[in-house]
Amino acid sequence: MDSKAQLEQAYAYASSILNGDGSGHGMDHIDRVLANARLLLSKTAGADALIVLTAATLHDTYDEKLVADKVAARGLTQAKLQELMYTQAQIDEILAIIDQMSFSYGLDHDVHLDVNGQLVQDADRLDAIGAIGIARAFAYGGAKGRPLDDGQGARSNLSSAEYHKNAGGTIQHFHEKLLGIAGTLNTPAAREIGRARTRVLRDFLDEFEAEVEGNR
Repeated sequence: MDSKAQLEQAYAYASSILNGDGSGHGMDHIDRVLANARLLLSKTAGADALIVLTAATLHDTYDEKLVADKVAARGLTQAKLQELMYTQAQIDEILAIIDQMSFSYGLDHDVHLDVNGQLVQDADRLDAIGAIGIARAFAYGGAKGRPLDDGQGARSNLSSAEYHKNAGGTIQHFHEKLLGIAGTLNTPAAREIGRARTRVLRDFLDEFEAEVEGNR
């Protein structure tokens, strides 16, 4: 099986899991992450495009926010990669990238991603900031029944368990995670995009605060 067919069938598998998601993690998100990944691949030497694009395609297929049993879902993703004739080394690398790339994983672990993993992580994180990031934050907050702003302020120095527990309002999420994402990006190409998208977040928050206070 050639790499084009492998990527097409990996995409179909992701679609079978993520189609219809209303929390900001549907296939429109995967499409944007893939577009980001291709852009970063064009600006970064030494990466393996098949590994990067496959991990980008499958990275939410066993996200604990989206599946009932993460361990079982991970096993199904592994089995799909085997069915698609990826080598064991490729499978190990793809799963290692997915296992380590999330924001919450990094709260409790030292993460050591090679250039392939760095590109996938950057591609995903870029979709969490800017105008798209704003839309996704409120889509996720709405799906989880969160208030816009719980008035409690942002938490700091969080563990992964604390991050997921009593998450508060969507505005708190901007301060706890989104505003800091640009500083976590790995590659020069991603950091340049991230700085611009973070300015969009800050402008939005300034306007939101002004309107809440009745100054607009």
